[in-house]
Amino acid sequence: MTLIALGLNHKTAPIDIRERLSFGPDIVVGALRSLAEQAGAGEAVIVSTCNRTEIYCAGDDLDGDAIRQWVSRFHGIDGSLLHPYLYAHRDKEAVSHLFEVASGLDSMILGEPQILGQVKSAFQTAQNAGSVGKLLGRLFQCTFALAKQVRTDTAIGNSPVSVAFAAVTLARQIFADLSAQTALLIGAGETIELAARHLHQHGLGRMIVANRTVERAHDLAAQFDGYAIALTEIAVHLPEADIVISSTASPLPILGKGTVESALKKRRHRPVFMVDIAVPRDVEPEVAELEDIYLYTVDDLEDVIQENLRSRQEAAEQAREIIETHAGEFMAWLRSLDALSVIQDVRNRAEAIRDEVLDKALRQVSAGKAPEEALQFLANTLTNKLLHAPSAQLRAAGSSGQTQLLEAASTLFQLSPDRPPR
Repeated sequence: MTLIALGLNHKTAPIDIRERLSFGPDIVVGALRSLAEQAGAGEAVIVSTCNRTEIYCAGDDLDGDAIRQWVSRFHGIDGSLLHPYLYAHRDKEAVSHLFEVASGLDSMILGEPQILGQVKSAFQTAQNAGSVGKLLGRLFQCTFALAKQVRTDTAIGNSPVSVAFAAVTLARQIFADLSAQTALLIGAGETIELAARHLHQHGLGRMIVANRTVERAHDLAAQFDGYAIALTEIAVHLPEADIVISSTASPLPILGKGTVESALKKRRHRPVFMVDIAVPRDVEPEVAELEDIYLYTVDDLEDVIQENLRSRQEAAEQAREIIETHAGEFMAWLRSLDALSVIQDVRNRAEAIRDEVLDKALRQVSAGKAPEEALQFLANTLTNKLLHAPSAQLRAAGSSGQTQLLEAASTLFQLSPDRPPR
């Protein structure tokens, strides 16, 4: 059984490439089925976030090139364009990589906890789609347990750092006093909730939450004395916003250049700070060309994020030691699967011989032979039949000088080390 992890992330690919390879909620189930049919992935999980798209596959004789070609075909992108940005890990490297991702060691913000929830969600989607089997089921359950241990046993989760926190930190640098500002938050997921919480803690004056589902927007806004609107109302309220933070799963931009330009006129060109955390992007890139607009994407937050990494480096090293141990344990379990079929075949053969010899012994007793003689026949015949094939192979190994096989037999049958086979 082979395990492959193929993908790209914020370290290897710019945002315009990442957004072209993202798997939205509306296509991921179809993608998992297509992956099985066209790339031979017996098991598959797709993790797609604003910072990464990764495909975890398990199967017999998996071909990494076939998975790369499938990605190109599925998204309609020339493979030569994608190749420089993709990475591939196999077996233990794939296991270690997933462990690092779920533990926050491979995130833009070292140790951020949000990715674990996203990995869990991706796994649940794959389970519901029927693309998870024994191997990936075991791998992801081990992953979740490991990530919890890393959080418990190291300081990787200390201090509130996330993409949302970085966005709010930048907003505080631009606006010295948040109490005089109004923030428009677009979306109502975990990232926006974190941003709302950080803004509220730093004394934001007024908050507006826009979401496709107004009820969800209202639930979030109510926690922070905010105001909820539908996405269709954004253009009306945009002129009120000094800060705009957007993170939705929309496949198309929420804010276009024309809408923002109109809002600026109504604001009399008072500056607006915008952070687009979404992939694909929620704000058209052309918006950045407008005067008085300061637009940042997730990639632009890198400098802010770096300031929050220093305290976590030592914890990350401790986490990697834990990951190395658990990756080794998982691979030992995976290798043990190769022995299971052999063990089962050995048992089946032994049981077939047992049944055959037992049947003969019982017929001897029925024919009047003494039970002691039938038992003696049973013991001798069973021993001879069980040991005939191994004995023949060992004799042949001795004749051809295959000492490794002789040593393996000594270990297998737990023979005394001071009496090596001859």
